[in-house]
Amino acid sequence: MVEITWLGHGTFQFRLDSGEVILMDPWFTGNPHYPARHKLDRCDAILVTHGHGDHIGNVVETALKFSAPVIANHEIATWLATKGVAARGMNKGGTQQVGPVAVTMTQALHSSSIEDGSGFLVYGGEAAGFVLTFADKRALYFAGDTNVFSDMVLIEELYKPELCLLPIGDLYTMGPREAAVACRLLKAKKVIGMHWGTFAALTGTPQKLADLAPAGTEIVPMQPGETISW
Repeated sequence: MVEITWLGHGTFQFRLDSGEVILMDPWFTGNPHYPARHKLDRCDAILVTHGHGDHIGNVVETALKFSAPVIANHEIATWLATKGVAARGMNKGGTQQVGPVAVTMTQALHSSSIEDGSGFLVYGGEAAGFVLTFADKRALYFAGDTNVFSDMVLIEELYKPELCLLPIGDLYTMGPREAAVACRLLKAKKVIGMHWGTFAALTGTPQKLADLAPAGTEIVPMQPGETISW
């Protein structure tokens, strides 16, 4: 069993049966939907999909506070190492073990850069997603920021994720129409929508996705701060 907590936007916390906590794209400061009552009491690893501030904003301080390794692409890992972070770089198609979880980096269609406080953007490699395969062999697909792409068929063929976390907000990622096609390509049993509602421009909603999703796909609505067991 995994406890999944949505911390707003693209930020999630996964708490494993063993007690270990994996953070996905931690962005707390400036995140209008970060639940104020949430207390981060543990972090054993951080996964980063790309370098934009709304996905990497609190990575450095969180990694240093908990002495947590950060799994990211080679370029972001190299940058994080200059900040004193124990970063473990990888790239698409690769898999590495993160505690009891096998983490595989996948394709994503999105841009990636890092704002380093100097007024310039640092190259952040290519955006990615992750497949997490847990000790019980169940797989979860965390798409990161992306549009739908035809190779989602290969993600389904290779990993057969039972739960998919897909962006649905539109404008900066795919919206419900594209996400519904992603559900079909992934043969998704359960889907949690993310990257929606944070700002007025992100107009997609779980209900809009549910109205378009193929038969057999369950759209699991979540609110920031809510925890579900999977």
